[in-house]
Amino acid sequence: MKHCLKIGLMIFSGLSFFQINAQTIIPLNDEKLLDTVQKQTIKYFWEFAHPVSGLARERSNTSFGYGNETCTSGGTGFGVMAIITGVERQWIKRDSAALRLLKMVDFLNATPSYNGVFPHWINGKTGATIPFSKKDDGADLVETAFLFQGLLCARAYFDADNATERTLRNMIIELWEAVDFGHHTNDTDSLLYWHWSPKYDFEMNFELRGYNETLITYILAAASPNHNIDKKVYDSCWARSSHFGNGKSYYGITLPLGFEYGGPLFFAHYSFLGLNPKGLKDMHADYWQQNVNHAQINYLYCVENPRNHKGYGPKCWGLTASDNHNGYSAHSPTNDLGVISPTAALASFPYTPKESMAALRYFYEEKGEDLWGDYGFKDAMNETEEWYSEGYLAIDQGPIVVMIENYRTGLFWNLFMQIPEIQNGLKKLGFESPYLMLK
Repeated sequence: MKHCLKIGLMIFSGLSFFQINAQTIIPLNDEKLLDTVQKQTIKYFWEFAHPVSGLARERSNTSFGYGNETCTSGGTGFGVMAIITGVERQWIKRDSAALRLLKMVDFLNATPSYNGVFPHWINGKTGATIPFSKKDDGADLVETAFLFQGLLCARAYFDADNATERTLRNMIIELWEAVDFGHHTNDTDSLLYWHWSPKYDFEMNFELRGYNETLITYILAAASPNHNIDKKVYDSCWARSSHFGNGKSYYGITLPLGFEYGGPLFFAHYSFLGLNPKGLKDMHADYWQQNVNHAQINYLYCVENPRNHKGYGPKCWGLTASDNHNGYSAHSPTNDLGVISPTAALASFPYTPKESMAALRYFYEEKGEDLWGDYGFKDAMNETEEWYSEGYLAIDQGPIVVMIENYRTGLFWNLFMQIPEIQNGLKKLGFESPYLMLK
C-alpha cells in the first residue's frame, strides 16, 4: 500500500488547474464562471493539503498562532467532498483521487481518537491532537460529524470493484463504525455533549443544543450502526433551548428556527453539504423553507444596510463566520462588523441562485485582485476599513465548492441521502424526506 501511495503522489503533482490571477480575469458566462470558481477553490484541498497526511490545513496562513501542521478534521470532511467534485467534473483523475483519500483515511486510522471521535485539530505530520482550547484537547463530536459527512459520501461515490476503492470503502467503514456517539451522552438518556477530554472528561459541559450548524451531528448519531443515540436525546437536548424556535418575521419573511435574523449563514451550509433540505421536514420545521428564508433575510439585511457599511448592497452581501480586520468572528445581522465573507453568498447558491450569482460576479469581476487568488476567493473583506483578507480557511472554502455543486447537480445530496444508515437515522428521529420513500 505504501508503494501505491508514493505512485499516487507523483500523479498528483502532474495535475493542471486554472492558473488565474488578477491580470488574467476575463468575462465568463455563468457556467464557465462557476467552473472557474469551483476548480480554483478545489486547489486548497488538493495542492495545499498537508503533504504528509493529505488532510486539510486549517488556514493558508499562520495568523493567530496557527502553524503549517495544524489540520482541521471538519474542514477535511469538506475537502473530501471538494475532491469528489473535481473527479465528477473530470478535473482530477478518479484513481488519483482515490489514492489521495486512501492516504488520508490511512493516516486517520493511525491518528489518536477518543472512543472513535476525532479532535478539532490534528497535527498533519504526526497525528497528535492539537488542543483547540485548554479543555478542548480531545474529542470534538461536531467536527467529527463534519468529517464523516464527507467520508460517507466518499464511501458511496467510490464504488468501483478494484483494490484501491474497495480498501478505501472498508477503511471508511472501520472508522465510521468506531465512532461512539453514545459515549457523548455522558451516561444520560437525554443529553448530548460536544466535547470530551482525556484530562477533563466532560468538564466543558457544552450540551449540543440547537438551532445552529450541528444538526448533522444528531443525524449521524442516530444513524450510527454500533454506537447510536435514542430519539429522546434529539427531543430533549437539541430541540430544547432559548434559541431553537423563532417564528418571527424579518423583511416579511418568516424564520421558523434559530437566532434573531437567523444568525451566521454557515448554519444553512455545514449540515446541508450532504443532508438535502429539499422536502426534509420534522415536527419542528421544513428545512428547505428554513434555509431559503435564512439566506433571503441575510441578503435583505445587507441590501438595507442599516449600519451604513461601505459596499453592502444587492451585489455585495453575505454575513457568516470568517476572518475580519480585528481577528475572527461569527458575523451576522446582530453581529455586523462591516465584513462580507464570499462563502456566505456563494455557499447559498441552492437557496438564492439569482442573488448569489450577482454576488459571485461582483466578487470576481469588480473586486478582482483584492479577493481572487491561488485558492479562489480570499476569506473576507471590509470595504469600510479598506481591509481584505490575505488568507483562506478550509471551513469557508469547502462549502463554496460543495454547495455550488449541489446547486448545479445535487451530487452530494443524492449521494448522502441514499446511504442506508442515514435513511435509518432520519427515520429514527422522525424526519420526512422524498429519499425515504424510494425503494
